Amino acid sequence: MNLLSVGASYRTAGVDTLGRLTIAGSDIPAVLERLVAQPYVGEAVVLSTCNRVEVYAAVSGFHGGLGDVCNVLAEHSGIGAQDLASYLYVHYDEAAVRHSFRLAAGLESMVVGEAQILGQLRDAYHAATETDTAGRLLHELMQQTLRVGKRAHAETGIDRAGQSVVTAALEVAAATLGGELSGRTGLVIGAGSMGALSVATLTRSGVGPLQITNRGAARADRLAEAYGATAVPFRALDQAIAAADIVVCATASTEPVLTADMLIGREQPLVVLDLAVPRDVAPGVGELPGFTVVDIDSLAASRRTLPAAAETAAVEQIVAAEVEHFLSWLRGAEVAPTVAALRTRAEDVVSAELRKLSARRPEFTDEQRADVSRTLHRVVQQLLHSPTVRVRQLAAEPGGDQYAALLRELFDLDVPHATQADAVPEIGGQA
Repeated sequence: MNLLSVGASYRTAGVDTLGRLTIAGSDIPAVLERLVAQPYVGEAVVLSTCNRVEVYAAVSGFHGGLGDVCNVLAEHSGIGAQDLASYLYVHYDEAAVRHSFRLAAGLESMVVGEAQILGQLRDAYHAATETDTAGRLLHELMQQTLRVGKRAHAETGIDRAGQSVVTAALEVAAATLGGELSGRTGLVIGAGSMGALSVATLTRSGVGPLQITNRGAARADRLAEAYGATAVPFRALDQAIAAADIVVCATASTEPVLTADMLIGREQPLVVLDLAVPRDVAPGVGELPGFTVVDIDSLAASRRTLPAAAETAAVEQIVAAEVEHFLSWLRGAEVAPTVAALRTRAEDVVSAELRKLSARRPEFTDEQRADVSRTLHRVVQQLLHSPTVRVRQLAAEPGGDQYAALLRELFDLDVPHATQADAVPEIGGQA
């Protein structure tokens, strides 16, 4: 099996396209099952956030695996496969590992260094584990990805520039409102993970009084209690908006929750941070006098917050070292079936010779036959020990797959293994 990652992000697709690609949490198990039902996909993990959708897969061939993943994404989004290809980036084997590690470290995020992606990757891995679509390869990749992300944040200052997309959006809001957020009245629409992050960030920024509304009142109540905010019924959304200076929209709705009709008659300025994918704010709201809408597209265009070059370089060094470490493990893991097949061949030979000996020397007692059996097995184990240990060491080095191939050729071993494509064509933009 080989590693393949296929995705679209704020760098390659607009909010509308990402909205169609977005996979709701409740739909992820079905999409995972659909992926592993494809002929070339053996394992799958799906990551879906406000600004990216990615599939990590263990595949038995590049072209077949890519076609399978693209077909599932096209089927889910309703975007034709040919049109979808222009939005996708593709990483294979080493490049897939590097992309995964860079993502966890915050290097691929809209706000470079933000740590929220770690929790999102953890949730994606948990969903795949619960659905039983992560096998040995993706278990190892996801566990190491999370470890690398934690290491990058612990050993460098990559996250000093900002904690999240919410932070970057608030910087825009502060500039629009004259540089001061403290004392401004806030409203958060949505009480999911992004809503909770928004409430925490607004509270730290001094925004208050702060109101929270959600279609499910219980979640809004719990979130409001945790941060000293006020939960308001979703049916009172119009009144809550009328009292706010800053509104953060972060729901999972497929339809706009904030429309121009809801703002008719308002005179004071309003800043709306639309962090939802698909958009929560209807088109045209930002064109109304006194209204400013900050969404994922505008944040992506500004890329407002970048960490120091030294911090980025330090994280890149960590990623490079960890990628090589993972590839060494992967090369060692790939030779394991060949070593196992060689030992099985040796055991079969010993067993066959012992059967012949028993037929030729029926006078041997059980104890004598056991002594001969132990001696033969010890001889075989001693003969195979050094070469199998050495081939594992050599296989962990670059180009080490040739040693496993030589073993298979020398001993005529039948070891099923995936074949790699000779070339990986480009699809879409860079991640």
